[in-house]
Amino acid sequence: MASTSSSSPQPPPPAAAAAASPGAASPSEERYAGAGGRPPVPPYVKAAAGSLGGVMEACCLQPIDVVKTRLQLDRTGAYRGIAHCGATVARAEGVRALWKGLTPFATHLTLKYALRLGSNAVLQSAFKDPATGKVSAHGRLASGFGAGVIEALLIVTPFEVVKIRLQQQKGLSHDLLRYKGPIHCARTIVREEGIFGLWSGALPTVMRNGTNQAAMFSAKNTFDIVLWKKHEGDGKVLLPWQSMISGFLAGTAGPVCTGPFDVVKTRLMAQGRTGDIKYKGMVHAIRTIYTEEGLRALWKGLLPRLMRIPPGQAIMWAVADQVMGLYERTYLQPVHV
Repeated sequence: MASTSSSSPQPPPPAAAAAASPGAASPSEERYAGAGGRPPVPPYVKAAAGSLGGVMEACCLQPIDVVKTRLQLDRTGAYRGIAHCGATVARAEGVRALWKGLTPFATHLTLKYALRLGSNAVLQSAFKDPATGKVSAHGRLASGFGAGVIEALLIVTPFEVVKIRLQQQKGLSHDLLRYKGPIHCARTIVREEGIFGLWSGALPTVMRNGTNQAAMFSAKNTFDIVLWKKHEGDGKVLLPWQSMISGFLAGTAGPVCTGPFDVVKTRLMAQGRTGDIKYKGMVHAIRTIYTEEGLRALWKGLLPRLMRIPPGQAIMWAVADQVMGLYERTYLQPVHV
């Protein structure tokens, strides 16, 4: 009779057992499970979500941006504050003047938010811990700063040059305006100042946007966790009002920290590269403004920036979080280990 021990089946090796088990999680799935239970939302979805949020923000907040630009360009004290500036523009140039530059502003915001959220997602994936799938605080800051630099160079600077040139024009008669519209403005700048005229003020724009986004992405993630117990990838979708509160709070720090960069950026973009060149660069502009107008002038337009950026972030994140949440619920299934 054959031996019983020789005919008994041997247990499969651990690797084979794991492969044969239909419910076993792969290493990548285990990483996602450790990060919150779901794979991350793809960068292109985050880009689309930011783009839709940008359209909504532009339509709601353009008048505040026009007032901010007029105040920053006011060297003679013609405007006595935000309300007086808005009323003066509306009375002298018509209510529609408060939406001057809307086309480049809306296009700029749409592309900027798409690039910002998409590039931040790509950079965060590069900074993730391979074992846990989580992003450290330093990695989140670096990703935000990198996204701000990318958007400043590719999108923000040329669009803001056109927007500011259109916003600084005063008058009701379309025929008397130097720039007839965004396309004409861009062509005129390129013809008279060269292609790099569209990148006037690029350095302070890079510094402003890089610092802003480093702070904003880190603060938004922190407020989501502290206020709503929402962790990235956990499948939880914030209500629009919750996203608005987190976005509003996250958008407050940047304007205070980057006020001088924003004022200098506006002055450099407005003066162009030909004719009367008052400011020779970022550092020279800071020194000149401080000498001629005082320290407070470097934060001109801060109040309208605080009236525009935090509400803008609130509107953008209310839309973007819903789009990303819809995708996450519909297409990304939780991983069980």
